[in-house]
Amino acid sequence: MSNIDRRSFLKALGLAGAAAAGAQLATAAGGDSKDAAGQMEMRTSSTGDRVSLLGYGCMRMPTVGGVRGAEVDMDAQMRLIDYALEHGVNYFDTAPVYTGGKSEGIMGQCLSRHSRDRYFIATKMSNAWGDSSFDFAHKMYLNSREQLKTDYIDYYLLHAVGSSIESFNERFLDNGLLEFLLKEREEGRIRNLGWSFHGKKEVFDYVVSLHEKYHWDFAQIQHNYLDWNHASGRNVNSSYLYEELASRDIPMTVMEPLRGGALANVPESVSAKMLARNPQASIASWAFRYAGSQPKILSVLSGMTYMEHLQDNIATYSIFVPCTQEELEFLERIAIEMTEFPLIECTACNYCMPCKYGIDIPGIFMHYNKCIREDLMPMSSGDKNYRKLRRAFLVGMDRSVNPLHQASHCIGCGDCIPKCPQTINIPSRLHQIDLFTEKLKQNKEF
Repeated sequence: MSNIDRRSFLKALGLAGAAAAGAQLATAAGGDSKDAAGQMEMRTSSTGDRVSLLGYGCMRMPTVGGVRGAEVDMDAQMRLIDYALEHGVNYFDTAPVYTGGKSEGIMGQCLSRHSRDRYFIATKMSNAWGDSSFDFAHKMYLNSREQLKTDYIDYYLLHAVGSSIESFNERFLDNGLLEFLLKEREEGRIRNLGWSFHGKKEVFDYVVSLHEKYHWDFAQIQHNYLDWNHASGRNVNSSYLYEELASRDIPMTVMEPLRGGALANVPESVSAKMLARNPQASIASWAFRYAGSQPKILSVLSGMTYMEHLQDNIATYSIFVPCTQEELEFLERIAIEMTEFPLIECTACNYCMPCKYGIDIPGIFMHYNKCIREDLMPMSSGDKNYRKLRRAFLVGMDRSVNPLHQASHCIGCGDCIPKCPQTINIPSRLHQIDLFTEKLKQNKEF
């Protein structure tokens, strides 16, 4: 990837001499687009901002004891944010609905301890989770600024555009909200105005067509080497999204570069091929290099809840080398292989949560997918390792998800279905997992 050994750089990140190591890296990599310390790849926005290619996604945060659903560990979160800033990360993406509605307030506490010119804040108009009135949206917008402890928002997004053209018009046009936000941009309280997309191609095309009228400063898309040509459900191939936006010179921020962790926890047959090509590169770094390789990508968001993940991503973007054509072709072959695994396309975004019946939907899907990726599914009592795999699946499910919150408690109400950006038929998949689990408990054949 560069003349600097990745393992050596990761070691340098933990030492007081990290800044000096970063300067050495800039020389080795030819780093014209590095920051002054040579630590972070930077991209230039349509308004001239120098934005870190690694962006900090604030949907998921470290919890006390590392327990899912527990309170946010504020000390750990502050250490992560401080470390990110020290190593050149300056783009932080949050929303009113993230982390059970706590993300903006937490980020306000973390970031306001630093000089305001050191970071860019991105947040969203999340009125898909509420009503479509102007008053509701206006209060949300003002509350975001209050929670984030700022007089202005650097990057403001119309959140989760894509369900229908009618919904877009109702949420942003018919109520006069977009006109208000455009005036806020004119007066400098919003520095960049854009939107995030999950959904139907016709809605994407419609919103893009409004660029001449509204001049979008940026857009946010789901982009990774699996979604480039193999998007599933209602999602649109990111190759199409990217080309349409790039042709209009609209910069993009990237969500789900790891597809909800799927591209960091690939099946063993896939990871073996990646490690054979580059033993020093983490599996996740392949996905992050891919996501940053296109020139119109402004920042790639990662929800980093562990210091080792943050350090690994900093290493990827501090010794950043875009994927070669041969590597792009290799990752396309990997993507095709990945589509052959019957994974549930959950990205653990938590938009389906909370379930009013207490079901831990992401937790159930995560355990199921983990067993598939690691070839640990107990499929037949005739298999040599069936008893061991059966016990591991059942015990692992109970350890991952409280029995009171497992799939057996789903009544199929369907409230979660329209909330899922991946258009998963959640009750159907929960029923399938429940049936599979019950057969294992009864030790029946498949």
